[in-house]
Amino acid sequence: MKYKKVRWGIIGCGDVTEVKSGPAFQKVDHSELVAVMRRTGELAKDYAKRHNVPTWYDDADALINDANVDAVYIATPPGSHKEYTLKVAQAGKPVYVEKPMALNEAECQQMIQACKDAGVPLYVAYYRRAQPRFKKVKELLDAKTIGDVRFVSTTQYQKVSEDIKASSLPWRLQPEISGGGLFFDLASHTLDILDFLLGPIEEVHGMKSNQAEYYEAEDIVTGTYRFQSGVHGVGNWCFTAFENIDKNEIVGSKGKITFSTFGDDPIILTTADGQEEWTFERPKHVHQPLIESIVKDLTSDSKQAPSTGESGARTNWVMDQLTE
Repeated sequence: MKYKKVRWGIIGCGDVTEVKSGPAFQKVDHSELVAVMRRTGELAKDYAKRHNVPTWYDDADALINDANVDAVYIATPPGSHKEYTLKVAQAGKPVYVEKPMALNEAECQQMIQACKDAGVPLYVAYYRRAQPRFKKVKELLDAKTIGDVRFVSTTQYQKVSEDIKASSLPWRLQPEISGGGLFFDLASHTLDILDFLLGPIEEVHGMKSNQAEYYEAEDIVTGTYRFQSGVHGVGNWCFTAFENIDKNEIVGSKGKITFSTFGDDPIILTTADGQEEWTFERPKHVHQPLIESIVKDLTSDSKQAPSTGESGARTNWVMDQLTE
């Protein structure tokens, strides 16, 4: 089904929807945010008032079955992604679900099948795939600026938050809600963008540990992997280090490309001829470029959206393998 205008509903209008995603649904052409839901009704009502959304709910089923809602953005923690995706699919509506896609790859496959059975598309909020910054890295790779790609290395570590206490852990550190520790929340972005840049990963070897014992989930993950293309990769994620580092380096036969996943530092191309740099301003609403591509898919015959259920499930599979 093609829509003249996509009328969106949000399940879970929490912090991530305040600036990163929520306003983008109103700013994209042929798109409108018409309903929001949060379990605490007063918070849903407040969000709706501040963002000029006509309808609010404290019950997800009511939003899903609202005849004025064409498509649903699921912005809850991963522990409820499968449940809500299955309900939205059953209602015959397109799904846009936050990342990580689910608690594990098995749940992802159930979500994919449910949407296939219902004949509705499934998109995952790995929004970096649509941002100019990362499309530039892909452009450089496709143009063979570094020759044939040989390997990629990722180093991402950060200081432990001073306010982490076992009695009041954020949901991102509760595996039954998030799938694991900060690795699942943060490394998923990097692993997904590597899938976008270099293609699917087909072989994975990893280790996880809880070194600092601030919480029960893993706080360090290291791994190696091989892409279907033959490219090798190595990654190290530590969340109790002495400083913050975010660096990806793709090395080829004629040069290398260096960039961060979360920072705004320049993309650096290094070859025998020297260095070139590109700097990009971060979009105010980081989801907006991806939402634009999804709306184009839903309102036309284009197939532009780069982040689907299939690609999102691949990232969950890699994380499962790295932490098994």
